[in-house]
Amino acid sequence: MANRTYGFDTLQVHAGSQPDPATGARQTPIYQNTAYVFRDADHAAALFNLQELGFIYSRLQNPTVAVLAERVATLEGGVGAVACASGHAAQIMALFPLMRPGLNFVASTRLYGGSVNQFNHAFRHFGWEVRFVDFEDMAAVAAAIDENTRAVFCEAIANPGGYVTDLAAASAVARQAGLPLVVDNTTATPYLCRPFEHGADLVVHSTTKYLCGHATSMGGMVVDSGTFDWTASGKFPALSEPCPSYHGLKFHETFGNLAFTFYGIAVTLRDLGMCQAPMNAFETLIGIETLSLRMDRHCANALKVASWLERHPAVSFVNYAGLPSSPWAERAKRYCPKGCSAIFTFGLKGGYDAGVKLVDSVELFSHLANLGDARSLIIHPASTTHRQLTPEQQAAANAGPEVIRLSIGIEDADDLIADLEQALAASAGAVAAE
Repeated sequence: MANRTYGFDTLQVHAGSQPDPATGARQTPIYQNTAYVFRDADHAAALFNLQELGFIYSRLQNPTVAVLAERVATLEGGVGAVACASGHAAQIMALFPLMRPGLNFVASTRLYGGSVNQFNHAFRHFGWEVRFVDFEDMAAVAAAIDENTRAVFCEAIANPGGYVTDLAAASAVARQAGLPLVVDNTTATPYLCRPFEHGADLVVHSTTKYLCGHATSMGGMVVDSGTFDWTASGKFPALSEPCPSYHGLKFHETFGNLAFTFYGIAVTLRDLGMCQAPMNAFETLIGIETLSLRMDRHCANALKVASWLERHPAVSFVNYAGLPSSPWAERAKRYCPKGCSAIFTFGLKGGYDAGVKLVDSVELFSHLANLGDARSLIIHPASTTHRQLTPEQQAAANAGPEVIRLSIGIEDADDLIADLEQALAASAGAVAAE
């Protein structure tokens, strides 16, 4: 079987894991442990000098977390990955080796509101500048790049609007400028979209969402394609030049196509410390075992609910790329042939007040700030996840005052439709009575 190429369903169960050598346990154990005994002084020195692979301290690497990283890297088609504490931590980890004070990166306007806030406000403390551009206009993306730009960032399927990014076009712009394309693949997952096959260089995930699948465990992941040449332009000295904290070691020279992954472990996790907990990694590994099964059901339910909403008289629009009416339907077939995930938005003719009333009226849907759960979720972004954004930023992110975001779960779709039907009626009645 050594030469066999395994299918996705097999890899989501087996990749990265082996029976535990000490006990024979088939499931990856939870190594709830902080530090690891060295064989001798030479072994310790070799580990600290990055001359030998192994475990030192769980802020850097933990055996349970390492299995998760290898599994996600395999499913994405990457050469390596680094797990961390959350999706926001993953975004910092992805950019940290590339950026310095005074440098910038170009990001899509069609992002999760928390990412917009992180990029626009928190990153200023690092001296990093973000330049937001609508990725429907690739000429504008190219125009936003200058000699101080170090990355291009987008989401494969955008949260909350369900927008599908033209990844090949974004990659072409990035490559022309000698920059890596970083793609957040949280909403699509590697089952529905494989960004590396369309020119992405790095992929980030909030593993909290669909990969975990059951809303139990926080986590993030950065996956490296291993194809970007960090030495070609001289723009990425952290990876191409001598590292002072490792006595002049050059990561790209020493580790080749694994340079970004080793830097993430040996420097970013070492110094920033946003490691993933082994229990969270264990829960996420369990979730990934059924990823394809869940995503098929998520997508089928989402299409059924979105189709019903599109016909409802109280609804002004539905943004779901799986609908034939979507402006991104053809693009979705190219990048997400198995389905368009299960997060989408719709607009209410009653505006902001109707949206607030609707989320207060659901019974089966859960009103909370998350996505990718087996349960169906609902939220009014303008009053919650995108509340800190300006009206212009809300509109750019497809999160205006009339917008409702749904994350469709794996329940019976007819039950979800019935709940939305009664909630829409209650919302319309409450608004009319005011």
